[in-house]
Amino acid sequence: MTTDCDIWLPGVQQTLSPNFDDRPPQTTVDLLVIHNISLPPGRFGGEAVEAFFQNRLDPSAHPYFAEIAHLRVSAHLLVRRDGHAQQFVPLNRRAWHAGASCFEGRERCNDFSIGIELEGTDDQPFSDAQYDRLVELTRAIQARYPAITRDRITGHSDIAPGRKTDPGPCFDWQRYLSRL
Repeated sequence: MTTDCDIWLPGVQQTLSPNFDDRPPQTTVDLLVIHNISLPPGRFGGEAVEAFFQNRLDPSAHPYFAEIAHLRVSAHLLVRRDGHAQQFVPLNRRAWHAGASCFEGRERCNDFSIGIELEGTDDQPFSDAQYDRLVELTRAIQARYPAITRDRITGHSDIAPGRKTDPGPCFDWQRYLSRL
């Protein structure tokens, strides 16, 4: 359940996920985690990611869906290939995007991070529209959470090495970070 105090970004489609909860008391949000997702793997568009984040992914629609439909995950934001952004979890709440993770000795990154999913894969370049929207979203997030500095923006692979590979080698960190 959300409240009037929850933080939704203006100009971003709101699509509430049930997969979130409160952050621990007195938590400073000071990390931004970049991910990639495509469902089924390597396919873009469609409603599968949205359904996944809302616990309504049909396990019979694709063999891969049968493997993951039971998982309860979310991200704060999703940026589609065309730059369209959806927000699934208020920024002040804990989305379930990082799993077992550690950043600079702090475990449970979901507690203190915001997660942005880019529609994509490890082995395909991201679109110009995605970089433009990601920069815009990052700036808006940094305005609300000034502790998220450039050195506190990381990839899922960096906080869960050996377990996760996203956003992958095709994500152009220099292109993104140089625009912030």
